[in-house]
Amino acid sequence: MELHKKILLGSFISIAMVSCNTTNDNVGEKDQQEQTALNVNNPAGFENTQMCKDVYLPGEEYNPGAASKGAVIKNQKWPNGSVITVGFMGGSDKVRSKVMQYAQEWSKYANITFKVIPTVTAAQIRISFDKQGSYSYIGISALNRLSNQETMNFGWFNDSTTDTEFSRTATHEFGHALGMIHEHQNPVASIPWDKPKVYAYYAGAPNYWTKAQVDSNLFAKYSTTQTQYSAYDPKSIMHYSISKDLTTNGFSVGSNTVLSDTDKQFIATVYPK
Repeated sequence: MELHKKILLGSFISIAMVSCNTTNDNVGEKDQQEQTALNVNNPAGFENTQMCKDVYLPGEEYNPGAASKGAVIKNQKWPNGSVITVGFMGGSDKVRSKVMQYAQEWSKYANITFKVIPTVTAAQIRISFDKQGSYSYIGISALNRLSNQETMNFGWFNDSTTDTEFSRTATHEFGHALGMIHEHQNPVASIPWDKPKVYAYYAGAPNYWTKAQVDSNLFAKYSTTQTQYSAYDPKSIMHYSISKDLTTNGFSVGSNTVLSDTDKQFIATVYPK
């Protein structure tokens, strides 16, 4: 697979955080400062902070589409062969075990190991469960957080959560933790958005996004100079779900729940064994 490089189109700030709400009934909001930072084209910016929100759209069934691909921010990658330490700030034994089970899906193909340690403040990735939504800092930007602050959150995980949901959300967030971006913002993606419908949909509950936030979270694509990437991938675990009602030709992407074949191939080129 030929790899390329890329930068964020029109970006005035470096990318550090992705806040990913990956359910259709629990789209949380961060505080006002972080919410403002959703706009990637904000020239004032919030230094080294950018958020974007995953939203699972209701009524969509899984649509395999074509072979999956991937994209990763080059300067947010961990050193190859890293043992990345993980600490939990809450969560039951079952929930912790499930999170790590699906985090390790990446380690099957990448030369990266996730290791849980008991001293949370010493961990490089710190996982909380007490905030709305799910999100993760991108790659090594997690190291810029204070040692008592979370770098990843799962807002709706509990002992009743299904394996499918653990897989869909935990695998996605740990993809961000490895430096992965959202696939619909791949520089070679060409999604036929019906923009007026998209603006109207996201302006309502539960998102209440401004036009600028929709632009940054959905329409802004990365250019080809900051990250490694492959061809566009509608099956990637890192892709938003897209309703056919929000595109001009009925194109849709379902709720991807596992690593696709090319997700596996791509992460193996980013962190080769």
